[in-house]
Order: sequence, then C-alpha cells, then structure tokens
Amino acid sequence: MHNNQNLEHTTHILHLALPKMSELAIPVTPENYAIWYDYFAETNLNLKRAIDGLIANDVKFTPEVNLGLYNRFIEERSPEIIENVQIETQILINSLVSKIESLGEGTQNFSANLSDFGAKLATQPNADELNLIVLSIAAEVEQVIANNRHMSNSLVSLSDEIANLKSEMDNLSKVAMTDELTSLNNRRAYELFAAEQMTKFADTQTVCSLLMIDIDHFKLFNDTFGHLIGDKVLAYVALAMKQTVKGDDLVARYGGEEFVVMLPNAKLHDAVNVAEKIRERISLKKLSIGKEKKQNLGHITVSIGVATLQTGDDVDTLLARADERLYKAKASGRNCVKFD
Repeated sequence: MHNNQNLEHTTHILHLALPKMSELAIPVTPENYAIWYDYFAETNLNLKRAIDGLIANDVKFTPEVNLGLYNRFIEERSPEIIENVQIETQILINSLVSKIESLGEGTQNFSANLSDFGAKLATQPNADELNLIVLSIAAEVEQVIANNRHMSNSLVSLSDEIANLKSEMDNLSKVAMTDELTSLNNRRAYELFAAEQMTKFADTQTVCSLLMIDIDHFKLFNDTFGHLIGDKVLAYVALAMKQTVKGDDLVARYGGEEFVVMLPNAKLHDAVNVAEKIRERISLKKLSIGKEKKQNLGHITVSIGVATLQTGDDVDTLLARADERLYKAKASGRNCVKFD
C-alpha cells in the first residue's frame, strides 16, 4: 500500500471509529480508541466477532466491558496510536519534499526546516512534541504558499491534509489529558496547567489559587454499595464541579476520590467563595440508586482545602498547603472549607 493510501486508510478508520464510540457512549481514551481502531481496520477478527456479539445482544459498553476487551484483545498496543500519527507526519513531510524542487522563493529554508522536522520525528517524540511539529509544518506551508502563488493549489491540498492531521493530534492530546470515568481533566493535565501558572506568576506575579477536594466517607460508599456505586458518586461530584467552575479555571480528578480546581487570577477570598459554592452544590442533592430509585445514598459531601500562590511556591508546595488545609477540614468534621 502506497504512503498516500496508508494515510487515507488511517483517516478513514478514524472517521468510522469516533462516531461509533460516541453513539455507544464510549469515552475516547487511548485504550478504547485502540479497540475500535482494530475493529474497523478488521485486523483482529476475534475482537470483531466479540464486539459484534456484544452489539447483537444489546450489551452496554460499560468501563468494565471496555477494560475486558482491551485486556483480552489489545493489551499494550495503545502506543501504536502515537506511532501511527508519527508515521503519517513523516509521509506528509516526504510529500512536501518531493514538491519543493519546482518552487521558487523561500524553498531553501523550507527544505532545511523539513529536514529538521524529519530528524525530530526520528527521536520518538511524545504527543505534545508531535503536535508542535505538525503546527510548525503547517506554518511553513502557509509561508511557502504566500511566496509561491503559482503552486498554491498543490500546496493548499497538502496544507489541508496537515490540518486534518493536526485535528487528529488535538483529539489524541485531549484523550491523553482526560480522566475516563469523570471526563474531567486528569492529573497530567493539571500538572501541566499548574506549571504554566507558576511561570506566569514568576514573570508577572499573576495571582492564582488552588482547591483540593476530597469526597467525605468515600470508602464507605465503596464498601457498602460496591465500586460501581462509588463510580456514580465520583461522576456526580465531577458534574457538580463542572457546572460550578467556569471560564479559564481548571477542574481535574487528581486521583481516587480527590479532585483539584485551579483558579487563575483568583485571590484567596474569591477562591474560598468558589469552594463554598462547590461544597454547597454537591451537598444539596440526595443520591438514589436502583431502577425505582428506592435505595437512598443520602447527601454526598466534600471537604475542601484552599491555598493561594505565594512567592517561593512551586507546584508541589502549593499543592501541599492546599492538602494541609484539606486535612484540617476533615479534622473539623468534614463538609467544610479551610484556607490559608
């Protein structure tokens, strides 16, 4: 299969897999995407038969079902997603190189930059670095189009291919930053965002505050009702936070039953106000389960610690102070907010 055919084939599968996953309410994680990529690629017939059987029997694709499919048929193949994008990027670079001999102004720099991008690809870059390479190639193409209008039709076509690839990379980057259960940002997304805020604070003293949130008595929910109910509690808390926190603020699942909310440009009293709104919103609703909602879980509550960025802070010290206030909230009877 030729390079262009490889690219078209991969793009075709992407356009089949993502809508089907959406239709079946399957979160687009690297693991789940690997399952459905193989399903539509029809390279794993046992996987295809298993999924077709599940669909025929109207089985819901719960996290447990998805994990079972991944463990049985995919195992540790999710890195292939990034590898496929890396290969597709190299194909596009090769296509561009084949055209530059007929171009005029600006092609020497263009050729040198393409060679540099190819060398970077050979170093096995991660998803973020790949995204930067794709963005850089797109910028180079735009510059050459501006300098070589007579070749614009050919280059615009390649530019469209790069734009499509960039869109795929954006989707993969979102997957890598998303918690599968709650659809919130994950810990990695928080750590990158927090590092950006540290840089802003160092440069401009821009204020920033952090909330550390823990679900009260969460272990009791798991032990009493089981992990599936515990997952429902996590999803409810996540939804309440998303509905409360707006704008440029970041909400993330830090791990287990712990969440973080980072509030750029929020002074301490503003952050405390947000924390109280989150606490109140979560505690208002009684959760019930079962088909007839007869099993009452009672009120879900959270404890929250608040810390504001100070001179000399880094990501770890800010988090440690918020965590210390969180434990004070727990020690004070839970369902409350403690701050600096």
